[in-house]
Order: sequence, then C-alpha cells, then structure tokens
Amino acid sequence: MANTASSAAPAARRPVNRATLYTFGAFGGILFGYDLGVIAGVLVLLAKQWSLTAFQKGAITASLSVGAMVGAVLAGRLCTRIGRRLTIMSAAVVVIIGTVACVLAGDWQAMMLTRGVIGIGIGLSSATVPAYLAELAPARVRGALGSLNQLFIVTGILTAFLVDYALSSHSDWKGMFLGALIPAAILIAGLLVLPETPRWLLSQGRDGEARAVLAATLPAASQAELDAEVQEIRDVIRRDSQERGRVRDLWQPWVRPMVLVAMILAVGQQFSGVNAINAYFPTMLKSLGFATRTALLSAVVLGVVKFLFTVWELFMVDRWGRRPLLMVGAAVMVVSLFAAGLVIKNVTDKDTLGTLTLVFLILYLAGYELGWGATVWVMIGEIFPLRARAAGTAVATTVLWAATGLVTAVFPTMSAKSNLGIGGAMWVFAGINIVLLLLARFYIPETKGRSLEQIERDLRGGTISAGGEMSAAGAGQGAGATAVPAQGADTAAGAAGVVAEEPGEAGLVSES
Repeated sequence: MANTASSAAPAARRPVNRATLYTFGAFGGILFGYDLGVIAGVLVLLAKQWSLTAFQKGAITASLSVGAMVGAVLAGRLCTRIGRRLTIMSAAVVVIIGTVACVLAGDWQAMMLTRGVIGIGIGLSSATVPAYLAELAPARVRGALGSLNQLFIVTGILTAFLVDYALSSHSDWKGMFLGALIPAAILIAGLLVLPETPRWLLSQGRDGEARAVLAATLPAASQAELDAEVQEIRDVIRRDSQERGRVRDLWQPWVRPMVLVAMILAVGQQFSGVNAINAYFPTMLKSLGFATRTALLSAVVLGVVKFLFTVWELFMVDRWGRRPLLMVGAAVMVVSLFAAGLVIKNVTDKDTLGTLTLVFLILYLAGYELGWGATVWVMIGEIFPLRARAAGTAVATTVLWAATGLVTAVFPTMSAKSNLGIGGAMWVFAGINIVLLLLARFYIPETKGRSLEQIERDLRGGTISAGGEMSAAGAGQGAGATAVPAQGADTAAGAAGVVAEEPGEAGLVSES
C-alpha cells in the first residue's frame, strides 16, 4: 500500500472551512455543466461552417456521453490507487487536453473524438468530486453540499449559454470551447491547496496526515473527538471492505424491485427529452427561421429558468416528497411538449411561433427541474440497501449515461423535416412523459421522511416494493432520508464505487 507523498497535499495547517468546500464544489459542477451546455452554441456555428448532417451533429454531441461512461468506470480504480485529489486533478487535465484538441479539430470526426476525450475527464470528475467533498466536509454540511451539486451543474450550463451568446457575433466557436479552461484551471488551483481526504489517507496507512486533515476540517474538535473520528473512519473502512457490494447482489429477490425503479428513474430522466432541449435548442430555433443571436439568447433564458427551478426543487424535495414532484414534473412536461408540438406544426407567423415555442419549452424545463432533475438522483441514492448501494448506483449511472448518448445521437435525425420534424419529436417526448407520469404514480415508492436504514429494513421485510408504499409502521420514524447528489450528462460517482455518507454509498452527478 505504498504511495508517494505527492498523492496528498501537505498536512493542512489552516482550517478547511465550509466556504472553501462550497467554492471547490461549485467549480467541479460548473466545469461539468459547462461542457454539457457549450455544444448548443458550437453546433449552430459548425453546422453552417462544416455543413453537418443530422447524423454528424448527433455523433459530436453524443460522444461526450460515451467518454463520460469510460471516465466513470476508470474513476473507481484511480480513486483507490492515487486518491480522490489526484483523480480530480487528472480529470481537469484531461478536460484541458480535450478542449485544446477540440479547438484544433478540422472536421467532424476529429471533433467527435476530441469531445469524447473531454467526456472521459468529465466522467472522472463527476464520479469523484461528490465523494471527495463528502469525505472532507463536516457531517453537518454534507447534505447541503450534495444537494447543491445539481445547482452547480445547472450554473455551468447557464454559463455556457451566456458565453455562446457573447461570442456568437464573432462566430467564435473556438472561444466557446476555450471557456472550459477557466473552471478547469480553478479546479486544479484549488486542489493545490486542499488536502487529500482523511478516509483515503487512513486506508493507505498514513495516519499522521489523516489526523492533520481532520484537525483542519474540525478546528474546534478536542483531541478525544479527533480520536473518535479517526476510529469511526477506520470502522467504516473495515465495514466497506467486508461488505463491498457486487453487481450480482442486485439480483437478490428483495433487491430486484429497486433495481427496476432505478432503471425507470435513470432512463426516464433522459428519455423525457431534457438533453435534446439542452443541446439542440438553438439549432431547433435556427431551423424554424430565427437568427443565430436570437436563438442563443433564447437558450440563455432557458438556462436562467433551469437555475431558478433547481433552487426551488432543493427546498421542495423534503417538503412535497419525491413521488409528487416526479408526477407534477411529468404532467407539466406532457402539457408543455404537446403544446409546443402543436405550435410548431400549425403556427406560421415567425414571431408568434418563436414566442410560443420559447414559452412552452420554458415550462417544460421548469417541470423537468422540479421533478425529474435532482429528484431522480436523490432517489437513486436512497433506494438501494447498503451492501448493494455502490453497485446499484454504478449500474444506474451507466444506464443514464447510455440513455443520454442515445437521445442526443438520435434527436437530430428524428427531428429532421424528412422524418418526424421538431413538432413530431416534441409529441414523442410528450408520450414518453405520459408513461413516466403513470410509472411515478403506480410504481415508484415514496421515500420522503425515511432514513436509509428504515428504507432498507422495509425493503428486506417486503413492506416496500416497486408499486407499494412504505410500511405504515415506520412512516413516522426518523429524520429525513439522506440525499445523494445529482451528476449524467444533464452524472456518475456510483460508477467509482467511492464511499460518501456511508460505506458503499456513492455520490452522483447528472443533468439535467
């Protein structure tokens, strides 16, 4: 278990305060969101300069998701071998290399490959940042950090839309890509001063460094409290090594219903159409006759709406409950997508068409962020039992990335005028959201107000299942269930198998 001293920052001498961790988490999420969103503006310009076909647009967009799947799988081994800190630094370096390569790309094939390289970095980052934060943060702020991760991702998407709009007048798609270098550089700079996590250090036998980091993150703790914290982490490491789940654990009869629920949540989030809108909204408006600047400004408006409703969701998820939010979100998406399809198919006046399309897609994204955005990631982190949590979240995350890639690859061809058209594509997504509404109502259990242990106890006892409520006996017990953050494409710490709040529990990221 020998490791170089460079695997961790020098022993922390100053307190690692909450603001530092929030800032670090922000730039990890912003980098992820920026690379998801920036392609919306780039495609508008490249489609004209390179005469891209629908297939080529889809391939360029989907390549990020393919790379992210690879990065998420690699993250598990890297986190164990070199630590969380160096894994995230490696991710930022890969994103920088991929970004520079994208700028130098001269055709769509090169762009597709280099976007895939960026995706590998994003997969590494999205799989590791939430766990790094969870292992460094004091317990009282871990939940807040997790819930804010989705907000940081949406902030990155909005930032990308703003950069796209600002540079569109110069047709500067290279500058749009290069904007990702800023959060990547800040991420690396932050890691130069932040320490490795105590959990990883203790797992490598580096007790002195681990104690120094704990003293920095818990500056008010006494020596006895630090000793107790060290012992607790050791207990978690021991339990994790003894109880590490495997994929085959998911096929136990009492776990299988939750596997199906997780698949519904993961596939449903992406098949609802969100990344078709995120990536192709400016391109859609261009095809409807709008100027490039107008289309990109409209994307900025959509980004603002995503941000505002993500903030609202953070306050609502523990008040309204998970299932009501999923149902309300699906209902709003059905109505808004059906109406958008009607408008696109029947309205001929350009100004009216543009205004109504924007209004209905704003409503659509409001419904998505309220329901199937961060809520999906909260539930995926809650529904699996401890032993199968890492494997379950890994499988769900991989499926989500695959669904992301499929939707973004197929949408340009599906929405082409020679096929369904944009209006027809909106109706397809509306139909999918009707199915999601029914699944949320009749198949997805409510987990509001339940601790992770209570959920697992009811699952083992057969009093919770896909299609069933929690047991009435435990309905009032305990504090609210622990929320694990979001990370897809519009996210994948589960694939890393990294422990966050509890042994086997992985932090997740997605978009939305």
